[in-house]
Amino acid sequence: MILIGENMNIMSRTIGSALKERNPEPIQELAKAEVEAGVDYLDLNIGPARKAGDELMEWVVKTTQEVTDRPLSLDTTNPVAMEAGLKVHEGRALINSISLVRMDEELPLVKKYNADFIGLLWGREGMPRDADERAMIAVELISKASEMGIPNENIWFDPIVTPAVNVDTNQVKPCLEFMSTLQDIAPGCKSTVGLSNISNGTPTHLRPYLNRTYMMMLMKYGLYSAIVDAFDAELIGIARGEMPQLIDLVHRVMDGDKPDLTLLSEEEVKYVKTVRVLTGESLYSHSWLEI
Repeated sequence: MILIGENMNIMSRTIGSALKERNPEPIQELAKAEVEAGVDYLDLNIGPARKAGDELMEWVVKTTQEVTDRPLSLDTTNPVAMEAGLKVHEGRALINSISLVRMDEELPLVKKYNADFIGLLWGREGMPRDADERAMIAVELISKASEMGIPNENIWFDPIVTPAVNVDTNQVKPCLEFMSTLQDIAPGCKSTVGLSNISNGTPTHLRPYLNRTYMMMLMKYGLYSAIVDAFDAELIGIARGEMPQLIDLVHRVMDGDKPDLTLLSEEEVKYVKTVRVLTGESLYSHSWLEI
């Protein structure tokens, strides 16, 4: 699986200050640490960057690529800043992300700079309600990209992961359903998710269980990539195939298997309980692992 490190984010106090002050040291130290942790791409999230966004994106791309040859995922809603980053990016960049609302403005950048892009399945009226609405949005994005000569292989669809605690688990299953039909809807297209969204609002020590479990659930349907916390070593190990028995356990529970919890390790029990929460079989609470 392709892993995109999420940690270079303007919302981080350290990174936000470094971006504002154009201080390269924290940026480069983090970039090297993410690479050392094992990610394949680095996401550079500079936010809307309405003021001097083009200069900021150019600077952070150059600064990051001074210390790593990993490809970058350029993350901003400012198309001028996006193009500034694409101009100086070495190799093929990934644009994170393009929705129906922004496709007319940003798909030309995909073509011009021979980039890949994340197709965010956000509709013109907001969050899609189910897998069918996600499919319709995907088809419209593919159609527009195809008109411009952009092949399916350059598109990474993000079905939009929402917080299990702040929203509910009603959006978990539609993402899984969409993933299960992606290659029928969009042959050749790839998939990605902002994995940490699933655990937003959850106590810090519990977040990894939601993130790892949902990743394994999506892996059942061929998840190609995920935007992740680069420093969750166990998650990285799962993505690299180091825990096949745990992945198998999660997939069996998804298929309706009800293993005897007394025969499982303490860690395995936690993942079984988390699958049940994410599928709606058990109600979410901050104490779901203890019940």
